[in-house]
Amino acid sequence: MHLYIHIPFCRQACHYCDFHFSTNTNNKRAIVEAIAKEIALRKNYLDSFDLETIYFGGGTPSLLDTFELEFLMDTVRTHFNVSPAAEITLEANPDDLSLEKLVQLHQAGINRLSIGIQSFYEPHLKFLNRVHDSYEAGNCVKLAQDAGITNISIDLIYAIPAPDHSILRLDMQKAFDLNVSHISAYCLTIEPQTAFGSWLKKKKMKPIDEDFAARQFEILIAGLAEKGYEQYEISNFARDTQYSKHNSSYWKQRPYLGVGPSAHSYNRLSREYNISNNAQYLTAIQQNKIPSTVEILSQADQTNEYLLTGLRTKWGCELSTLGILSDNQFEKQNRDGILEMTQKGWLIAENGTILLTQAGKLFADRIASELFID
Repeated sequence: MHLYIHIPFCRQACHYCDFHFSTNTNNKRAIVEAIAKEIALRKNYLDSFDLETIYFGGGTPSLLDTFELEFLMDTVRTHFNVSPAAEITLEANPDDLSLEKLVQLHQAGINRLSIGIQSFYEPHLKFLNRVHDSYEAGNCVKLAQDAGITNISIDLIYAIPAPDHSILRLDMQKAFDLNVSHISAYCLTIEPQTAFGSWLKKKKMKPIDEDFAARQFEILIAGLAEKGYEQYEISNFARDTQYSKHNSSYWKQRPYLGVGPSAHSYNRLSREYNISNNAQYLTAIQQNKIPSTVEILSQADQTNEYLLTGLRTKWGCELSTLGILSDNQFEKQNRDGILEMTQKGWLIAENGTILLTQAGKLFADRIASELFID
């Protein structure tokens, strides 16, 4: 089973981010204590007490101090059996990662880092409103390696407005030079409730150029493949099968518990969404209440979610699973659609599995939506 812990604090708001967070950290310790209490309250949510992965996401989990992180880890170990081989990931920003902090993280049990670098190019970092600079972007990885953490993923953002693709190629080369085992590459997206969304509405910013973004995606795929990175999910690339075990569990529809403000949980039959408000979350947990909304998943919901996530991966979607989830409605409704997309060169159907082709990866969400059942 799998556990996600949402830490809802950041030093400042990045212009593109619409995740739940607060820049006011005055109640950070109280929220951490509430998250620990929620772990205790919800320990029976999963079918098993055996945890294969723990993921600290956010927000910026690297804002936790050593006491807070160890307190949460001790709470988890009190209520769950954490496998000795468990993948324990912490999302981090470069500006938080001193050598001393990294040694403390390693000693607390963190064995995988997901570092939000986004770019090594100073003007792009400023454009995105990142706290760290280009030197910290590279140095933090070296410090993490010195501290004994070798399972490192870095985030890069592509399709940032630029006159050509040279900055992207430089970003890729710097990532290769750091010898990280995993790279997550995300297309810049303008969400309405962000600074970029406001700029777009006020016409202070142009929409993302789709052709430019598609070309950057192609450059990324080709360049990463040349260096031995396997594209095992549309936005995720790994060397030597160093896949994110935690994120892979989402894409394979494995049950997980999410704790903290705005965290989601999934048990195959339903999804739960914690309230995205720190004060209201804190009040509810202090009253021994779980401030969540429960959504019961219909057969169509379960089928369509499996399509949306599974098609993005190297493993694709098994037709037998689609049949079980949909009560045999999937193939009845989609025989013609699968044939049409296969003829377009977007989809491959083989060995009882449907998979996206390289060309199809450019249209992943569109393909999945066209195969959704009613």
